[in-house]
Amino acid sequence: MANGFERYSKKTRRAEFLEEMELVVPWAELVALVEPHYPKRCPYASFTLN
Repeated sequence: MANGFERYSKKTRRAEFLEEMELVVPWAELVALVEPHYPKRCPYASFTLN
């Protein structure tokens, strides 16, 4: 149930950092460069940034 404060939440440092990193290094382009050389057997083969 929403109490009305969701609109006013402050961005976390993590969220601000990730937004800035996305501007500096576009994640999709980096993944496209690295993925062909990344071992497919590794559980982290599909890059995620949450």
